[in-house]
Amino acid sequence: MADAKPMANGKPRKTSKKKTGRAAGVTSFRRRVFSIVRAIPVGRVATYGDVARLAGAPRAARAVGNVMRTCDDPSVPCHRVTGANGALGGFGSSPLLKRQLLIAEGITLRGGRLREFGKVRWTGRR
Repeated sequence: MADAKPMANGKPRKTSKKKTGRAAGVTSFRRRVFSIVRAIPVGRVATYGDVARLAGAPRAARAVGNVMRTCDDPSVPCHRVTGANGALGGFGSSPLLKRQLLIAEGITLRGGRLREFGKVRWTGRR
């Protein structure tokens, strides 16, 4: 499908638009990350690296962080994704909200870290 768009000189140019049949900006990696994060049980956490590994990209922990940072879907419990050493990691503009949500799910914290990280860590294995 081609659309006419004006150029700086006032002449129209043709541009092509591909239809992918999916929401704009939602890549297959992003969909896999969302699916995995939705599977993290209440009261458990997974690391950015755990989610990357489960999504089939074990070296993409930072990419998972970027997906979580830009996620605005309330069905994705982004607060359950933490740093590898039990550090809370980011949560958009409200790290306090992340703390509150984890505490409400029964996870205990000490400072900026999860207590008993090994017990609450979910690696996707059943």
